Amino acid sequence: MTYYVLIAFCVIILLAYIFDVTAKHTKIPGVILLILTGMAINYLADFLKISIPNMSGLLPVMGTLGLILIVLEGSLDLTVSRDKGRLIIGSVSSAILLFTVLTGIFTYIAVNFLHYDLQAAVINIIPLAVISSAVAIPSAAGLQPSDREFVTYESSLSDIVGILIFDFILLSSGSLASGALRFVAELVLTLLASILFSAGLALLLHKISHHVKYVIIMTAIILVYALAKLIHLPSLLVVLIFGLVMNNNVLLQNRFSRQIINFEEFNAELSSFKNIVAELTFVIRCFFFILFGFYTSVADLLNLNNLLFSVSITAAIFILRALYFKIILRAPLNPLVYFAPRGLITILLFLSIPSAMLLPFMNVGVVTQVIFLTILMMTFGNMIFRRAAPGAQNKQEQESL
Repeated sequence: MTYYVLIAFCVIILLAYIFDVTAKHTKIPGVILLILTGMAINYLADFLKISIPNMSGLLPVMGTLGLILIVLEGSLDLTVSRDKGRLIIGSVSSAILLFTVLTGIFTYIAVNFLHYDLQAAVINIIPLAVISSAVAIPSAAGLQPSDREFVTYESSLSDIVGILIFDFILLSSGSLASGALRFVAELVLTLLASILFSAGLALLLHKISHHVKYVIIMTAIILVYALAKLIHLPSLLVVLIFGLVMNNNVLLQNRFSRQIINFEEFNAELSSFKNIVAELTFVIRCFFFILFGFYTSVADLLNLNNLLFSVSITAAIFILRALYFKIILRAPLNPLVYFAPRGLITILLFLSIPSAMLLPFMNVGVVTQVIFLTILMMTFGNMIFRRAAPGAQNKQEQESL
């Protein structure tokens, strides 16, 4: 039995690698193929009468690990500079504004027309209002550098904003004013602690001479994330800031810091750390979406009763996005307008909603349909996207949105 399990693990990883490699040519995101593979494994297991232990409890754990690693991997590729000011502002405003407007519209409908509780309405719509960095970042690999950075910033910040607001609404008690003040205080505290933590880990990465060092750094990041989560601090912000500090260490170089750190050696270590993070992220993401597909019911996916609500949500997502790009950013719609997939973070937040607060129209089928519809839209965007001519591409790489 042991060898069958090992063979299954190896085959799954090899399949995920093939999906990842071929995605650049087929324009079909590997994520959707992984989910379909999980569904196929479930069907085959039932058909062949193979007993598989219940592993659904692993979904939140693997999802959380995947979220940490994906945001870390994305942030380790981001550079901060003055010439990217518009790109950063555009992606930040997109993440916050589109999340707020979509949440506000559906909360208003749920409260004023369907007469549901305000807190329950907000909690239920947030998972569907958040862009999944776990899906968006890997799928943006074929885009031009400026577009890819926009997707990374926007999706990572959308995850962070969604988690922050979700936890704030879910755990809020007392007056709104006191809750908002506490929220701002926690945010400022987290920012300061993240910078100190990042500097400490960067120094640790440089100074550790033992051959086991990268695993220790990643373990420390996950530990701090979990501890921050337990005391209800915006823990994902810690991960994002750590990656930004590490990859933008040139901004920290001065006469004093050069006496402590050899930045040439540090950047060589950082390059190796990035490779380890990328490969570990690939494995965790692969098994999460396979597992999600395995526990996805075909009946839920094809449920026509859920389809009206799912299509309404999806249509609102892309209509609002198109209006934002056209009116606010005044930027081309193609291809970024299509990059608003729902996925890992949607599942994690949906699983975190207390059963007593779940609204009747929010169920696994709706969440699954919205995930598939938004990923299919992104697939469509990838397929119609045509890379610019070399001269135009070089020019675009020098510009930001």
